[in-house]
Amino acid sequence: MANLKEIRNRIVSVSSTMQITSAMKMVSAAKLKKAQDAITAMRPYANKLSELLQNFSGSIDGETGSKYTDKRDVKNVLIVAITSNRGLCGAFNTNIIKHCLSMEKDHYMGQQVDFISIGKKAHDLIGKRHNVISDHSEIYDELNFNNAAEIAEELMQLYTKGTYDKIEIVYNKFKNAATQIVTTEQFLPIVPMEQDSSTSADYIFEPAKAAIVEQLIPKSLKTQLFKAIRDSFASEHGARMTAMHKATDNATELRDQLKLTYNQARQAAITNEILEIVGGAEALNN
Repeated sequence: MANLKEIRNRIVSVSSTMQITSAMKMVSAAKLKKAQDAITAMRPYANKLSELLQNFSGSIDGETGSKYTDKRDVKNVLIVAITSNRGLCGAFNTNIIKHCLSMEKDHYMGQQVDFISIGKKAHDLIGKRHNVISDHSEIYDELNFNNAAEIAEELMQLYTKGTYDKIEIVYNKFKNAATQIVTTEQFLPIVPMEQDSSTSADYIFEPAKAAIVEQLIPKSLKTQLFKAIRDSFASEHGARMTAMHKATDNATELRDQLKLTYNQARQAAITNEILEIVGGAEALNN
């Protein structure tokens, strides 16, 4: 059994760790509330805009917007991996990395697959063995629509120039603080929604279809990417809060076990001292 000093040092160490993880949990909980409110408020607008674009895309073949909708033989694929800049959030980043590498191996075998990273973890882990053409980890320093729009414009240019035939986004979709869903969305080309007589819509275009296409499609794509980053941002804080909560519980349990061990060792040491004193007194009496 370890001596009392070693056990006492371990108790102090575990208690300090517990204080750190508890503080990190509280910080993540505060950030989560703000991030959750932001993505909850944004989703209805982004989903409706995406739905409108998909419905609209079915009628723009051959028009101005065809450069975003025409299908090509997929030879070059670009995957946008959205992770966090920091760790201590459980399997949040690992799940994204594994899913991206699984896509390359299972879905795009024999094709050229490159990556764009949004988050240092994606850049560090994927960049070890694969080609990461650019990194946008700095977006988390000031997460807003304009910064996300710049990344979306880069992706649109890579597609319209023919550098890549397909672009996909992989991110954690926020469900609740304890649940994040790894999600893959096709960014380009835009996939038109299949319409039937019951879902088809008769649009009246004003001022002109070409002018609407020129503004609607880029705006929708920028919104789609910004929503994915916002989803990932909220998921990160939820995952970190959950991870720190579990770490705090584990530290508390370990500290209690160490205290019990310490008390048992201390009691045993006191008992041995009493036995030694009694034994010495008996020896003197004899």
